[in-house]
Amino acid sequence: MKRKSISIAVYMIIGLATIGLLTQLFTNPGNLINNMFISIGFGVILFAIIYFVFIRKKSSSNEMKKYKQAVKQSKAKYHQQKPAYKANATKQQPTNPTLRKKKHKRAAHLRVIEGNKHKRKDRASF
Repeated sequence: MKRKSISIAVYMIIGLATIGLLTQLFTNPGNLINNMFISIGFGVILFAIIYFVFIRKKSSSNEMKKYKQAVKQSKAKYHQQKPAYKANATKQQPTNPTLRKKKHKRAAHLRVIEGNKHKRKDRASF
């Protein structure tokens, strides 16, 4: 029963709004357009304030910068270009090992961290 009364109230508000818009459209269309632009402008300004104050992060963390750098480096390393046309793709590579170019591997930018292996306890001597 309560849902039906809420539904009727919503339909009445929508109907009154439609009647008001049509009346404004026929009696004073310039004022209607002006009011619409003001309402839209107010909505955009309100959205911008909410977005810049609450939603958007003011500064990215140092970890995020490092992550983005690693993603960029990974994309550059593993990006494979597709052949421009099939004529290049179907050329036979020389089978003679002396004519083949050696592929140079990039050095892995990893660092070995020295641990305390000599200080390990013997599990049997507990």
